[in-house]
Amino acid sequence: MKVIGVTGGVGAGKSEVLAHLAGKYNCRVIMADRLAHQLEEPGGACYEPLVALLGKDVLDGNGRIDRQRMAAAIFADEILLQKVNAIVHPAVKQALLTEIAQEQAAGEREWLFIEAALLIEEGYAGILDELWYVHAGEEIRRQRLRESRGYTEEKIDAILQNQLSEKAFFEHCDVVIENNAGLERVYKQIEKELGENQWQKQ
Repeated sequence: MKVIGVTGGVGAGKSEVLAHLAGKYNCRVIMADRLAHQLEEPGGACYEPLVALLGKDVLDGNGRIDRQRMAAAIFADEILLQKVNAIVHPAVKQALLTEIAQEQAAGEREWLFIEAALLIEEGYAGILDELWYVHAGEEIRRQRLRESRGYTEEKIDAILQNQLSEKAFFEHCDVVIENNAGLERVYKQIEKELGENQWQKQ
């Protein structure tokens, strides 16, 4: 089983790529952000440390961590953000290692895809066989964010300023999936990498 990371800037189209992979190929897709949400639930590895760090003000009426309250608490507080990341990121990586080991032991899938925003920054290369970069030009990404999410130019600017440069993505990734000209071209690039028929779902 090959473990492949999928990364890229906001608006590049990672979700469409992952949906296609999950629907067509004999693989599993793990979204690191969803895994983090599970770990932040009561009983999860991150729950108690986060509550101890941030206080009970971040909890909702059911005793769960309210992500909007947590975001508000760490907004504009770089030190607190670093402390939160120091709790969440290692726990997510450990959970991913467990999932990889279980999938390898089961031997039922040919590929395991992991999507995470910080695959490069958090040093995931050591647990991946390949790293894919879903790439789209900045203006295309901006247009998608305006049309699909209703983001303002100011919000888009703020997001892009906090993401890696295209140069950094190109330097660290093994495969580039270009998503500038429609999904059919994207699918053909994926077929080139994985094969058109091998191990596809029946």
